[in-house]
Amino acid sequence: MLVTACSRLTPALRGPRAPSAVAGRYLLAPGVRSFADRSDKAEEPRTFHPALLQFLVCPLSKKPLRYEASTNELINEELGIAYPIIDGIPNMIPQAARTIRQNKKQEEAEQH
Repeated sequence: MLVTACSRLTPALRGPRAPSAVAGRYLLAPGVRSFADRSDKAEEPRTFHPALLQFLVCPLSKKPLRYEASTNELINEELGIAYPIIDGIPNMIPQAARTIRQNKKQEEAEQH
């Protein structure tokens, strides 16, 4: 019994495996190559997939977020904060968010 368990675990412990075709289809964003397709070429930067917005909410207000492609951030208009996206992964830690309300107030003051 122990031999059988070890023989099943050994391939998993030897190294990373490519995800199945079904898992790869659902887990990878468009434009991102699967693990099996990667070669020794330089890694392309990962991009944020806007379809994830249907699942993501602000951890503080629990409200939906808006994706801003020009700054590569997720914006919460209500609180006036922006969460950065690094290598395609949103950093949803409130301490990592930057405030954007002050910038809007400054812009409005400059226009008047």
